[in-house]
Amino acid sequence: MGSYLKVIRFQNLIFLACIQFVMRQVVLVPILQTFGFDASLDNGMLILLITSTLLIAAGGYVLNDYFDVKIDAINHPDKQIVGRKISRQTAMVMHQILTGLGILCGLALAYFGRSFTLGFIFIVVPGLLWFYSASYKRQFMIGNIVIAFLSAISILVVGITQLAFLQKEFGKLIFETPIPQQFYGWIGGFATFAFFCTWIREIIKDIEDEKGDREMECHTMPIKWGINNTKLFLYGLILITVAGLFLANEFFIHFEGTLTIRYMIFGLVLPFAALIYLIFRTKTPVDFHQASTLLKVIMIIGVLYSFLFYYLQAKTFGISLFNLFILK
Repeated sequence: MGSYLKVIRFQNLIFLACIQFVMRQVVLVPILQTFGFDASLDNGMLILLITSTLLIAAGGYVLNDYFDVKIDAINHPDKQIVGRKISRQTAMVMHQILTGLGILCGLALAYFGRSFTLGFIFIVVPGLLWFYSASYKRQFMIGNIVIAFLSAISILVVGITQLAFLQKEFGKLIFETPIPQQFYGWIGGFATFAFFCTWIREIIKDIEDEKGDREMECHTMPIKWGINNTKLFLYGLILITVAGLFLANEFFIHFEGTLTIRYMIFGLVLPFAALIYLIFRTKTPVDFHQASTLLKVIMIIGVLYSFLFYYLQAKTFGISLFNLFILK
């Protein structure tokens, strides 16, 4: 049983479920409360959304290990599951079942929400995961961007789903309110942050796995450019991410006080500075694994800003905080 939980990255799935739940309950619900709306996506539909996302993601993880048997035998022989504890044939069956169930749940959600966009997403995403595992991840940069894009979509789909059910209930009138703009502004911000963090992390993982990738004639950035040039590219991505945080605070976040900027500086900018230092001094795969772990922590801190957003939204507009009390 433990091998099956490991091959679907059970811990990553829990993290993904928590992100989608938080995006809906801690970001979208306060926005709806601000405009006097009740949340129109009931718990059953939220569960269906999360279930579909997790099933497709789990299928993608299994598929990735299916195609990476030879690479994992070189890079992570002590952690390899597919090809050792689980046969490749079993892994493929797992992928087909998990992905098939995920697509069915996603299409059911699209049907209930009367949304072509949702249906399109839950068909295209599994396709992208297949091409990523089979080909894209071995190509220069495209695999990194695909995974970063899918990470962003996993957040954006929460807002798309909520809007679909709002439109189902209120029609196109909902688009004459500021709600869609607020949704995409905030959810888009978290999704953009996830995109850049995931892109950075995928490049770090490519450096970590360079030995096995080179043996399998992959064309990842560290192999094409060399590790030093890849590090320079990472520094640039990190600086762009940090600059984006300050720009977002300056032009898009208009809460009174300095809580947001302080959170960004101490919770995100300083850890990003530590990440740059860690990447600069890294020499071994173990060192790069530590950098990858630090980036996971940064991503979690970024998601947790949503709770500060809820607090500031409740304080600014006088809405109830988690339906418990009103801040004054």
